[in-house]
Amino acid sequence: MADGKKYPVIKGPKEVVERIIKALKEVYDPEIPVNVYDLGLVYEIHVEEVKPGKYYVRIVMTLTAIGCPVAGQLGAYAEEAIREMVPEAEEVEVEITFDPPWSPDYVTEEGRELLKAIFGYDVVEEWKKRMAAPSF
Repeated sequence: MADGKKYPVIKGPKEVVERIIKALKEVYDPEIPVNVYDLGLVYEIHVEEVKPGKYYVRIVMTLTAIGCPVAGQLGAYAEEAIREMVPEAEEVEVEITFDPPWSPDYVTEEGRELLKAIFGYDVVEEWKKRMAAPSF
């Protein structure tokens, strides 16, 4: 990972977390045809049981760029998807952060394969090469 951490940081009951991940895989960045989870935009998934069978869900995620035109919408889409697929999530909070800034290193293996299928080459490796190349 770009900052040495492995994302997402996950805390909570496995079955609930798995359904949250499934929900996040239904949310797509409108400019990149890969879901927010596999793009590596999700930094944290925290699930806490607040009463028997009812949960508080907190997602910390980022965007590929600070100037992303859907900054306000993508978090709302993630929240809506979680509420639909995890009805026992009594409260869902989605926080957008830019710390650390997103990096192509955060794209999951599945995300890399999806990008390869779409573009015909390893977009992540190419991106990393271009970012490492000296600019004049």
